Amino acid sequence: MKKGILVSLCLVLCLCLLSSCALLPMAGLTSMTSAVETGTGTATAGSTGDSGDTVTISRELYEKYRQFDTVIEAMGIAEEYYYQDVDEKTMVEGAAAGALEAIGDPYTFYYTPEEYAKLWEEDEGEYAGVGMEISANYLTGLCTISRVFNGTPAMAAGIQRGDLLYKVEDLFVTADNLDDAVAIMRGTPGTDVAVTLIRDGEEYTVTMTRAIVSINRVDSIMLENQVGLVTLYQFAGECAAEFKAAVDKLVADGAQGIIIDLRDNGGGWVNDAQSIADIFLPYGTVCYLQYKDGTREYYRTTTDGKEIDLPLVMLVNEYTASSSEILTGCLKDRAGATVVGVNTYGKGIVQSVIPVGEEGAGMQVTVAQYYTPNDFALHGIGIAPDVEIEMPEDAAPRYDLGDLSDAQLNCAYKTMLQKLGIPVPEEPAPAESSAEPAA
Repeated sequence: MKKGILVSLCLVLCLCLLSSCALLPMAGLTSMTSAVETGTGTATAGSTGDSGDTVTISRELYEKYRQFDTVIEAMGIAEEYYYQDVDEKTMVEGAAAGALEAIGDPYTFYYTPEEYAKLWEEDEGEYAGVGMEISANYLTGLCTISRVFNGTPAMAAGIQRGDLLYKVEDLFVTADNLDDAVAIMRGTPGTDVAVTLIRDGEEYTVTMTRAIVSINRVDSIMLENQVGLVTLYQFAGECAAEFKAAVDKLVADGAQGIIIDLRDNGGGWVNDAQSIADIFLPYGTVCYLQYKDGTREYYRTTTDGKEIDLPLVMLVNEYTASSSEILTGCLKDRAGATVVGVNTYGKGIVQSVIPVGEEGAGMQVTVAQYYTPNDFALHGIGIAPDVEIEMPEDAAPRYDLGDLSDAQLNCAYKTMLQKLGIPVPEEPAPAESSAEPAA
């Protein structure tokens, strides 16, 4: 009996925690560990012995918790009849994960304590692994290498952007188990991991030695004609401060215009997009979120008199998503930025990441749709470029920073020259050999 009560309490507490997270409309659920008296009556769970075995709750909550009878019964049957011992805690975590998965939103899911810790480890910008970023396509199930970090085992092994991640050790990788594959590639520095990839239809396998990986969020360089280029890879960590430092250096070196390269940038924290927009804009709207009850939350820039007023070109592609689209839409609407590339991904919804329980678990949940300053809802649509250019089929898988044989970057560069009133050269101009990437 006591075991049944324990399982019930575990699930009830899990529900209470999931239902009282910050940033969400609250249903006012109350923990079963305290007595509740309401005008709708009360219900008592547990034995009628000493008060330590009795929990009194409202009739409304009692009826709500009865929805979990089937789950509790299934767990009890598994504990009694499964041919091996089962872990009760793991089953409770599975119940929480399954509840969120049943919503049917690929951006709403549960983090185990281990996964939640890794999330913040990545945000800090340093971890032990092989050094590559992977994009998952939930429609096709394919996982594609979107970036290889500088000076990492993955770069040394010759892995390239655009390769498909096929297998990690004995695990065949899909969008659904990508987190498991990443967990395998993480580990103790100095240990090996075998990874199989596909390039041009051919499989190849590399064995890499794990190492400490430092993630660089921003790169920058000065092109000819005093055109600055800043590449932002992800909205995470200290990216806003790094971005500002890069722009400040380019301006100090005489930049007359800035190209912001957001290709393959899948987004990140909305606050970072707000901070970066604030570098260029006075007071006004960056974007606004609209919740299901119709309320709006505005993200705005401030006015400090230090805004950088230079012509802007946004370079985007089909993997430019989320916070990247927020920044692109904002600078297009308010700063007259010209968008170059192809139609962006179209992820116009925002998630909150919230701790759950006392064991270090967490969850991510879609909470709102966002709109650009001009009231454009881009979810499922994306941002169309002002100047469209696709990458040629024979394009190299990777270009050095500022390499204008990159057709899309070259187009962005020529677009900037036109904005500056500078004659456009017939041949691509190389990056200045003496320029160093900005800090």
